[in-house]
Order: sequence, then C-alpha cells, then structure tokens
Amino acid sequence: MKFDPLAILGVLRTNGVDFVVIGGMAAAIHGSPSVTGDLDICYSREKGNAKKLVEALKSMDARLRGAPQDVKFLLDAKTIEMGDHFTFSTDFGDFDCLGTPAGFPGYAQLADGADLIDFDGLQVAVASLEDLIGMKRASGRPKDRVELEILGALRDEIDKNKG
Repeated sequence: MKFDPLAILGVLRTNGVDFVVIGGMAAAIHGSPSVTGDLDICYSREKGNAKKLVEALKSMDARLRGAPQDVKFLLDAKTIEMGDHFTFSTDFGDFDCLGTPAGFPGYAQLADGADLIDFDGLQVAVASLEDLIGMKRASGRPKDRVELEILGALRDEIDKNKG
C-alpha cells in the first residue's frame, strides 16, 4: 500500500469533512525534515461531521490499524461520536483521526489558528506551528520531545527571518 496523503485529503474535502491536519504531516508542511508515514487530523466532533467522516472513511476502505482480522468494528457515526482517537489503514495509507489531540480541547480551537494551505487547488487547514508545538509539548512522548526541538528551531528561524 502506497502512502498518498493528498488522496486522503481529497476524499475528506470531497465529503465535506471539517478537519485540521496535525502531526508529522503538518510539521513537514511547516518545514520539519522529519519523515512521517501517516496522516493525522483533528476532526470536528459535531454530529453532522461524524457522518461525513464515516462516508469518507468507507470510501477509502478504512479498517482499524493493528486490530486482529476477526475483531468486529462497526464504522458508523455513533462509533465515531462515542470514541475520540482512531487509527486506520486505508487504500491510501495509514490515517489517524483525533477528536481531542493532546493539549487542545478539539477542532474549533485548532481551526481558529490554522493556516490555510493550497495543494494544487485543494485548500486544507493545517495546524499552526505554535499549536503543533503545544501538542508535542502536551503529549510528552519521546518521539514528540525530539520533534519539539525541531519545531522550536523552525520557529526561531522564522522569527529571525521576520526581524
């Protein structure tokens, strides 16, 4: 399976899903040299958005990543509304959906500070560098502490070039 984040983003936009790109892909968009093999989003937990997300996931043949084949998983709006963090494998690669990422109450706060990025005509909200730093700081995982150093250096370089 080839990782194609633009295909995933296209499916989300086609289905009208409200989301903000977070994680390693957002960091890469801001200039991080770190490599990521999945796409992470923070999705709006509004009821109507859960239905749109489910339709997008179904169209990508999403299945729980790492779950045994015999484990039943009902992919519907109620499941999305009752959960928060989901890790999927799709036809376009690994895709993680978070309702409330570390350090943030959810989509609305991230969307307010997000940067709108154009990918060949595809408009996508991407978490700001400051919000990414906040998420990495809040998560405290070893890999996030390393990325925190990189993102801090990027912020310092951007600030230096503005002055």
